[in-house]
Amino acid sequence: MHLTLLKAKIHRATVTHSELNYEGSVAIDGLLLDATGIREFEQVHVWDVTNGSRFTTYAIRADEGSGIISLNGGAARHVQVGDLVIIAAFAQLGADEAATFQPDLVYVDAGNRITHTNHSIPKQAA
Repeated sequence: MHLTLLKAKIHRATVTHSELNYEGSVAIDGLLLDATGIREFEQVHVWDVTNGSRFTTYAIRADEGSGIISLNGGAARHVQVGDLVIIAAFAQLGADEAATFQPDLVYVDAGNRITHTNHSIPKQAA
């Protein structure tokens, strides 16, 4: 049996650009890609915290340290510059590997600079 688990996420990044007439993708600051292990051209899910929109695209590398989070092509219709988004990637794992797997979680400030990382999500309080 294979399970689909959260591999990595960038939590509450700020959309810096939106380019409708560009090939579809999300350009992500290379430092954020490196910190999460998300590879260029890897499928990612984008969840817009601001407006509730959810869609799937693929990651491309933006300049390291640029802070860029740019939604391009059709994805540009789902966001506005300034929106907060969560970008997530998933992996297929066997049951044995899934038992010990921990995701790479990256948290950013308003400029999309890394504030901290983690490998687990805090338990939700009632």
